[in-house]
Amino acid sequence: MMRAAVGYRAVGLAAVLIVAALLVAQFVTLLAVALLTVILSLPLAAAADRAQRRGLPRALGAVTALVLAIAVATGIGLLVVPTFIGQAQHFSARLPGAIASAEHSVHSLTGMSTKTLSADITSFTQRYTQDPRRLLGPLATLGIDLAGVILAVIVVLVCALYLAIDPHAPRAALLALLPVDRRPQAERIMARVRTAWLGWLTAIGIDMLVLGSLLYIGMKAVGLDFALGFAIFSALLTVIPNYGSIISAIPPVLLGLSQSPGKALLVLGVYVLVNQIEGNLILPLVMARTVDLHPAVVAIGVLVVAQLLGIIGVLIGIPVISVAMILVDELWISPQERRPQAGELADPGAEPA
Repeated sequence: MMRAAVGYRAVGLAAVLIVAALLVAQFVTLLAVALLTVILSLPLAAAADRAQRRGLPRALGAVTALVLAIAVATGIGLLVVPTFIGQAQHFSARLPGAIASAEHSVHSLTGMSTKTLSADITSFTQRYTQDPRRLLGPLATLGIDLAGVILAVIVVLVCALYLAIDPHAPRAALLALLPVDRRPQAERIMARVRTAWLGWLTAIGIDMLVLGSLLYIGMKAVGLDFALGFAIFSALLTVIPNYGSIISAIPPVLLGLSQSPGKALLVLGVYVLVNQIEGNLILPLVMARTVDLHPAVVAIGVLVVAQLLGIIGVLIGIPVISVAMILVDELWISPQERRPQAGELADPGAEPA
């Protein structure tokens, strides 16, 4: 009887742990989506604030900003996406020959052979370019299809719009959960987070535009095919700090290597030069003033956030890291700096008793 009771308890504990793990996974996903909603609401709220200062309704400013953003994104998509897809398919068709030529160049220089790797890369690339729906495979494993993605995007945009129109009610509800003496500090933290996230969004937009344009000009100058496709691919990967620039440089360098080692060096030189301009000019001027994060902190933090939140964590890694750094500064570092040291407690001018 005792053994049966112990067995029932073990089964019950295992069931509770499984349910808890599922709930935690869903909670993490919901937290990431909520964070993404708040980030998207910030530029809409800025447009609403600007409309309010001019005597217009906040809803008008937020809705106008959202409609303009959707119109611009749709226009760019109609102009660029067909060419990008065409170049991607053409590149996939030329990939076997390009890899074979690159293998020949590598073998001539080092004596190494990578036939198995080239076959795997070719098969992988053609599988996704011939059927782009396979890109939704990781989402399908989570029970999310294309309709679910579209519905989730619509829900996020609508929630961001409502949050931008009336941000005071959620802020007041959040502050009401804290003690009265802690509310000024919480308001200061939220203001710092808002500034950091707006700066990050601005930097990402400028970075995508400038980096994509410079890479397109550079690759056209060295005579590399599919310059537009590679430039768009690299611009999109700027949302992945540090690692995105490395990943995006691999396909064009391989294509250049298939033509000649000199062409590969020229393409690599273009990427190095553009990324130097990005790292030493664009990001310090735009992002460093609002999101002051060390590159090592960003590199490690993005990996950690990606492990916790999945693919969404890669996209919003810097906002999450910036919140963590602001909380550490406000709740730990600043109070330590304001605390008087042991030598400052006694009045140096006081006479001994």
